[in-house]
Amino acid sequence: MIRITHRISLDDDELKESFVRSSGPGGQNVNKLSTAVELRFDVRNSPNLPDDVRHRLERLAGSRLTQDGVLILMADRHRTQHRNRQEALERLTELIREASIPPTPRRPTKPTLGSKKRRLEAKGQRSAIKRLRSGKPED
Repeated sequence: MIRITHRISLDDDELKESFVRSSGPGGQNVNKLSTAVELRFDVRNSPNLPDDVRHRLERLAGSRLTQDGVLILMADRHRTQHRNRQEALERLTELIREASIPPTPRRPTKPTLGSKKRRLEAKGQRSAIKRLRSGKPED
């Protein structure tokens, strides 16, 4: 069980890891060992994600989400498989934590008196310039 927040936990069997050869640092190890981690998490079919979190996570994932709703995270920054696994898991938990925070509603605001006056002055100046172009005399 992977604890994300106090109300969200993921089962270990929901995550699928595969190891591929890394293009990062490591010298000859890059050519011999599969240290990069490809972590897959099925967002749409996860029973442990609430619907609101699922929708926000799909938006946050962007191009990392396949059309089937599977989130794919690649981690190949480190030289060891263990560190890359940890990094991929940390990135997944951080993404889900971010998705679990509900958006704050927009608070409507009114323009200030000064901004209204500046807007009207600018409109008047533009109007005067256009009036001069047309050749009509001013009132």
